Formats: sequence, C-alpha cells, structure tokens
Amino acid sequence: MSQTPIIQIVELSKKYRIRPRERYIAARERLNLILTRPWKAFRFSARETFWALRDISFEVEEGEVIGIIGRNGAGKTTLLKLLSRITEPTEGYAILRGRVGSLLEVGTGFHPELTGRENIYFNGVLLGMSKEEVRRKLDEIVEFANVGEFLDMPIKHYSSGMAFRLAFSVAAHLEPEILIVDEVLAVGDIEFQKKCLNKMEEVSRRAGRTVLLVSHQLNQIRQLCTRVVWLEAGRIRMIGPTLEVTAAYEKSITSEDERLSPGQRTSSQKGSFRRWRLIQPSEAPHILSTFGPVSVEFQLEINKPLRGLVHGVALMTLDQRVLWSTYNNFTSLKPGVYHLLYNFEMLPLNTGMYLWRVSLYDEDGLVDVWDGLPYMEVQLPNFQHMYDNWIGPMNLPHRKEVRYEESLYPTTIS
Repeated sequence: MSQTPIIQIVELSKKYRIRPRERYIAARERLNLILTRPWKAFRFSARETFWALRDISFEVEEGEVIGIIGRNGAGKTTLLKLLSRITEPTEGYAILRGRVGSLLEVGTGFHPELTGRENIYFNGVLLGMSKEEVRRKLDEIVEFANVGEFLDMPIKHYSSGMAFRLAFSVAAHLEPEILIVDEVLAVGDIEFQKKCLNKMEEVSRRAGRTVLLVSHQLNQIRQLCTRVVWLEAGRIRMIGPTLEVTAAYEKSITSEDERLSPGQRTSSQKGSFRRWRLIQPSEAPHILSTFGPVSVEFQLEINKPLRGLVHGVALMTLDQRVLWSTYNNFTSLKPGVYHLLYNFEMLPLNTGMYLWRVSLYDEDGLVDVWDGLPYMEVQLPNFQHMYDNWIGPMNLPHRKEVRYEESLYPTTIS
C-alpha cells in the first residue's frame, strides 16, 4: 500500500435547508394582502436546517475495499455524492488522489439520447481516457453487460436491468483508480449480481483499485470489504475490521428491534421462548468460535398446562435459507421454565451471521414461533475454496492426502 492515503476525508459535513410547505394563496387574495398588509404578503417562513453528515473523518489506503453501512437516512448516499463531487460539502473537505468512477444509481452518467456505444466512449472521456483506451476495452464491456445486439440503440429504450448492466460494466472496466458504488447491486438478477461481486473482487484484489461500497446486504459487505464504516444519524458510529463492525451493527439492530417491539413474533398467551445461548469452551453466548462440541440452549416459559406438543428448531441463513432442522414430540408440559438443549459434535459453518428459529405447537395449534435474537455469529478458521462462487455454508475442517497405487502405475514418478 502507498504511504499517502488515496482518499482523505477531514471533518466532512453537509447541511440542507428545509423550507416548510406554505398554504396556497390565490392571486386575488395575495393582491389584497399587498394592498392592505404588504408586510404579511412578503413574509416568508423560516427555513429549518438538517445535517445529513456531520464531522466525518477517515482515510482509505490504495487497494482497500471499504464498506459503508447504516440504516436508511444515516447519510451513506450523501457521503458518496460528496466524494463523487456531485454536491459540495458545507464544511470540511475530501481529497481523492486518482480517477473516480461512480455508480450511484441506475443510468448514472448516461445520456438517454445517445446509444450504448456512444455512452461508453462518453464515460471514458469523463474519466480522462483516450479513445484508443476505450476501444481496447469495448468488447470486454459489451460482453460483460450482455447488451451486444442493443449496443447501437439509444439508452432511453433500454430496460432498467440493461441500463444497470451496462453502467456497472462501464464503471468496472474503464479502470478508475477509485470505484464508488451505491446500493445498486440489488437491481440486477441473481446471476448478474454474482458476476458483479466477482468483478468487484477482481478489481480490488487483483488490480489493486480502491472501492467504496454502500450496501444493506451485509453478506456482500463481509465477502468484499476489508474495513467497514458504520454511519448513524450522519455521524460515524464505528469504523474498523469488517466482521467486528458488521457484528456490532447487527447486534444493535436486533437489540433495538427487540426493545421497540418485543418479540415481533407469532405467539399465544400459553407460553413463549425467552432467550437462547451457546454452551462452548469460549463461553461466548452468541459467537461460535470452536470446531469442537457445542450445545445450543433455548429457554422456554410455559404459562398454562399444554398437551400434544410438537417442538421444531431450524438453523437458517439471514436470507431465510434452511441449513438444518428437526422436530420433537412431547406428551405434555406443565407451567414453568424449561431449558431445551441440542448437542452437536461440531457446527462447521462458514464465517457470517446465522439465525435459530424455534417453534412450539400444542393440540390446539400454534403456541409460539421465535427467531432467536441476537443472531449467531460464526468466527472460525476458513477451510473454503479460494473463489467465492464455490463457497457454500459448510466450512469443513479436513486433511488432504494423496496416495499413489503402484499396482496400477508401476512406473516411478519423479
């Protein structure tokens, strides 16, 4: 990495003025006001101010991939607009040392009347590239975006998906030193999203370019980013290693949701699941950090005698994909607190966040269904494939062994 940061942000702030909506006044009424009470006719409502960003300071080294996370309205897009020079800061400054390619929304930088081909050259010129440089990249851009047969059609006739594919392909292939990407990967289909993620990884890790990525998809952030900036109400709440910041962010969200609307669940008054924890050598109640034996304990509180019970439990990804599940029958349970334990020889999961979902039914129907909060965080050594498109949820520790069978191949291999 270079000694001088490629991006340097110092006390960056952005203030907007909000003018209250005024009551509509007809022309006759306004004329009457001018003649009778001119001081009232020309009196304007005071404008309120709103700080979208306040005192943002951090540095980015060349080749880093920085994730920017936070709830809606936290200031993520405003920050990217300031760095892209779309709007000017109210206070502070940002220094970007290199060509900047921005993809803030579908069709950014495209002129609707120009064809796809013309827009590719147009964007290249904006990035300071020569026509010959763009020509060398043209075939690669078109192939990645899969818009070859529509290349000479005006952009205004493209679907949103086609415009997005071409916009991303242009931004990724025209070799900016700094690539700024907002929450746009949610627009394309699943296969193209995978292509985008692989391309962004290639751009950052192999080509050494710097990427700033805003996303609500924390799995994408964990997959791509080396560090994460967490924005809250226009300020930096936390900045640091990806797993540490995303875990703190998810814990904050789940604890806040739990506090604001306890449970957010489907349940009756007969009973409910209260909490869950891991029982393991590290003693961390919600962080899995061992490949050895581990137990998962759920606390169940029963308020009324129940009969004919069926209890289910499932381990799921945060996008609701079931990885494992089982169920058990109970004849009856009397009122009281129960601890339900599931003992595993190991839970060989890939690094990330997971969800335990538990349910209980009696002979009359549903008693409780609960998504265990906080989520389970997995922090284990990685035994996965080096390429992301081959990575699955299982992370199995193993030993490799190669044996040579001389009876089949008697010739000695040197």
